[in-house]
Amino acid sequence: MAKALVRFDWAMKRLLRQKSNFDILEGFLSELLKEDIKIEQVLESESNQELVGQKFNRVDLLALNSRNQLIIIELQADSEADYFYRILFATSKAVVEHFGLGDEYKNIKKVYSVNIVYFDLGQGEDYIYHGKTEFRGLHTGDVLGLSTRQKKGFSLEQVFEIYPEYYILKINKFNNLAKDTLDEWLYYFKNNEIKPGSVAKGLALVQQKLEFEELSLADRAAYIKAIENTVIERDVMETKYEDGFDKGIKKGREEATRQSILRALQQGKLTPAEIADMVDVPLAEVLALHQNPA
Repeated sequence: MAKALVRFDWAMKRLLRQKSNFDILEGFLSELLKEDIKIEQVLESESNQELVGQKFNRVDLLALNSRNQLIIIELQADSEADYFYRILFATSKAVVEHFGLGDEYKNIKKVYSVNIVYFDLGQGEDYIYHGKTEFRGLHTGDVLGLSTRQKKGFSLEQVFEIYPEYYILKINKFNNLAKDTLDEWLYYFKNNEIKPGSVAKGLALVQQKLEFEELSLADRAAYIKAIENTVIERDVMETKYEDGFDKGIKKGREEATRQSILRALQQGKLTPAEIADMVDVPLAEVLALHQNPA
C-alpha cells in the first residue's frame, strides 16, 4: 500500500523552499516547460509597498532559474472571478520589482506564470492552457520576428521569448488518464498520490521526500495543523453559504408575499381581512401596507 503524500500546495509553502528540495520543483517545471530547468533560489514574494494602497505581490512561490528568469507558481483551490487579472498583476509586479532604475531594457527578466487551479477558470474543454505574446500582421498574418542583430544582441530567437508566458493547469478538468509525463504530475496534484509506473522527472523525489511518515516531527505537526485549518475554513464557508442561502429564500418569500398583498389591494376586490386570510399573514401587516405601500 502506497504511503500518504503531503499536498503539493503545503509543500510549496514549507518544504520546496529549501534548496535540498529544489530538485522536485525542477522536475515538475522541466516537464511543463519542455526543457531542463535549474532553480537557483526561491525569492521573497512580498516586497515593501512604495505607495500607500499599493498591493503586495503575494504569490505562493517565486523562483529564479539558472537562466536568470523568474518563475511564479500559484495554486488556487477556491474560485476567483477575477483570477485572470490576478495573474496579470503578479507577472507585471514581478517584472517591475526585479528591474533596476538604471538597468537596460534588455535586462528585463523573462517571467513564467504557472497556475495550478482546482476550479473551472473561464470557458474551455482542455485542462492545460499556454499563453504567450505574438505580434501578427493585420494584412499579411505573418508573425513579427527579431532581426538578425536583435537575435545576437538579446540571445533570443523569437519575440515571444521576451514577454511573460502563462500556463494554466485546470486540475478538475483532468480525467486521470495520464497520456504523457506532464499528465503524471497532474495525477499527483489531483489525487495526492503518484500513478503506478510514472516516470516523470521529479515524481520519484516526491515519493521519497514528500511522504508524510518521512517528515520531521515538526513538519508533521505543521502539516496536520494546516489540514485542520483548511477543513475548518471550508466548514465555516459552507455554513455561511447555507445561512445566506436560507436568508435569501426567506427574504424572497417575504417579498413575494408583499407583492401579492399590494396587487390584491390595488385590485380592490377583496377586503384587507380576506387578503390576510388568503396569503396567511396577520391583518395588521395588510393594513400597514394599505396605509404605506411604498
